[in-house]
Amino acid sequence: MAQIVYSSKINKIRSFALILVFAGILLMYVGILTKRIEWLMVTFFILGVLMVVLSCAVYLWIGTLSLKAVPIVCPNCEKPTKMLGRVDACMHCKEPLTLDKDLEGKAFDEKYNTRRYRKELKAKEKEEQHNKS
Repeated sequence: MAQIVYSSKINKIRSFALILVFAGILLMYVGILTKRIEWLMVTFFILGVLMVVLSCAVYLWIGTLSLKAVPIVCPNCEKPTKMLGRVDACMHCKEPLTLDKDLEGKAFDEKYNTRRYRKELKAKEKEEQHNKS
């Protein structure tokens, strides 16, 4: 049976931004290779620069988001890591983490971080309270 490996949300977003940087540089390199067709070269350069600028925006956004993340010590590898949302994974050992007592012992699922799941949970709680009355 294959073991599922989870990834930290912060690391996923940083990896996406890094891919944008390399893709932008690659597009600009392709622009250099097409210098005989001026409009194509300019198009590749503009797309490459836009991708690099977009990656800067993503890095800025994840940096500000990282400041809001909850710093914790992973119980598995005992290294400091940051958590975004109700469930996340350790940045170092990929251990599933949660600070929510209601989710302890449950199977790791990133749906626990969605607004839709929280709305459904609140609706169930209201229904249970209504049924008790």
